[in-house]
Amino acid sequence: MLQVQALSKTFHLALNETMEVSPLRNLSFSVPSGQFLGIAGPSGIGKSSILKCIYRTYLPSAGHIWFQSQTFGDIDLASADERQISRLRKLEIRYVSQFLRVIPRVEAIDIVAERLLLNGTDAGEARRQAGEMLDMLRVPRSLWKAYPATFSGGEQQRVNLARALVVPSRLLILDEPTASLDGESKKNVVALLEDMKRKGTTMIGVFHDVDIMEQLADTILDLGTMCQTNR
Repeated sequence: MLQVQALSKTFHLALNETMEVSPLRNLSFSVPSGQFLGIAGPSGIGKSSILKCIYRTYLPSAGHIWFQSQTFGDIDLASADERQISRLRKLEIRYVSQFLRVIPRVEAIDIVAERLLLNGTDAGEARRQAGEMLDMLRVPRSLWKAYPATFSGGEQQRVNLARALVVPSRLLILDEPTASLDGESKKNVVALLEDMKRKGTTMIGVFHDVDIMEQLADTILDLGTMCQTNR
């Protein structure tokens, strides 16, 4: 499903003088269809940068990211044009970070329903499915019509996850998605991700909670040792 070849990313920092920082150098790995690859390693080694290059939040400095797309066939995410990336984000690829970024003064249930509406779902049905997902993630019904800017960090993250998981995807990218969740919410998220994997979703993710990553991942890539372990 995903094949990363010789991926590199360099950042140019303008401080007192220009400085180059290269968290990623010549990195290669692959993720088979329907499997979960976990990425481990110490802070600052480039775990999140890998995910952002795949989602194209960052433009890679070198290398290729081949994705087996239903929309365009085999496509290199490192060089695809913005129109293609936007289309893939709408139809095939989802990204979940540990931060919720949304338009202010939009109700939580409408934030979750938005992706369903973009895919052509009727407004009433979209809100119904959004409510089911919010229920599964233990977001109190009293908050569904409130603005997430007023929520706690854990409540915001549950809305963030609901928005990403309410529509099936072929590739799901997870960047510390459970970092601010309580124990019961983490269990629900793990159950949802396990169900999505059984249905064929390919996943790649970074988790602060090592136990969760070990429970979900088929393979773990340790950037600290560049060792890939099959589980």
